[in-house]
Amino acid sequence: MKRIFSILFLFAVAVPATVQAQVAHNIWDPPFRQGIAAEVENQIITFEEIRREMSSLIPQIREASRSRAEFNRRMEELYFEVLQSLIDRVLIVREFAEREFQLPQTFVENEFDRILIEDFENDRAAFLQYLESIGKNTREFRRDLRERIIVSIMRGEKTRSASQISPERIERFYAENNINFYEEEAVRLRIIMLRPLADESEDLMRQNIEKVQEELASGRDFEAVARQYSQDSRRNRGGDWGWIKRSDLRDELSVAAFRLNVGEYSEPIRMGNQTFFLFVEDKRDEGIQPLNEVRDRIEDILASQLARQAQDQWLERLRRDAYIRYY
Repeated sequence: MKRIFSILFLFAVAVPATVQAQVAHNIWDPPFRQGIAAEVENQIITFEEIRREMSSLIPQIREASRSRAEFNRRMEELYFEVLQSLIDRVLIVREFAEREFQLPQTFVENEFDRILIEDFENDRAAFLQYLESIGKNTREFRRDLRERIIVSIMRGEKTRSASQISPERIERFYAENNINFYEEEAVRLRIIMLRPLADESEDLMRQNIEKVQEELASGRDFEAVARQYSQDSRRNRGGDWGWIKRSDLRDELSVAAFRLNVGEYSEPIRMGNQTFFLFVEDKRDEGIQPLNEVRDRIEDILASQLARQAQDQWLERLRRDAYIRYY
């Protein structure tokens, strides 16, 4: 579960234009209005609740905004996202109760303990000070926590899709979106990097280079030589840098790397006070990845789309069947 001090779920907001205009006129000239922002069934949502939910995200919006107008626009968008999230929480918790689901109290207590330990370093005084700052007591905090857990469970239930994605649908998606699976030319590269230590002479550096050349010439595995001699961050991985595109390397290295055939290593390449040996494990031409290599990715994309559609339809039904009034 995500940390509770951020908004768990943000959805597009369908709020009447009159309400949007009212909020834009009244809310973005601080401070917020007091009182009721919306009524959902027999529960009210206050401007203070919305402000609390927004507070942790406002510094990010301020930093990302390049003008006062952009800040106001982002704040207005965030306001409606938070308002809709709070409305949906009421509706989801109500459906949970109507379906007579049960949430063991241990779920709430375990999450409460986790928050106390991870967010407050098990400092109960700091936690109580936080509660005071947001105008809540421990009982209200546990109630909110329970509702957030319920929302997470119910949304998770809607995310699980019972249907399998058909091969035909995967193939159609691939045909319509294959440009998204284009890959540049790349090599699977291992690198040995040598550089002089602070008190190391040029002669000693030359000797190390010659040792590496002798080891490789004798047929010793490049990975083993890299583990022994390389001085870069990938030494413990045998110099494995994975798949590298031309644009990922400096020109001196990319020219050498892409001239090598699979299974070949380069002569020492001197760049400043560093010397590099390159080894190409595999090569990949530029082009569209074949379907068999991206089938799992496409299935994940389609499953995510179906789950989102199912969740949107579920929320639309909850909203349609509920009494919601905006103030």
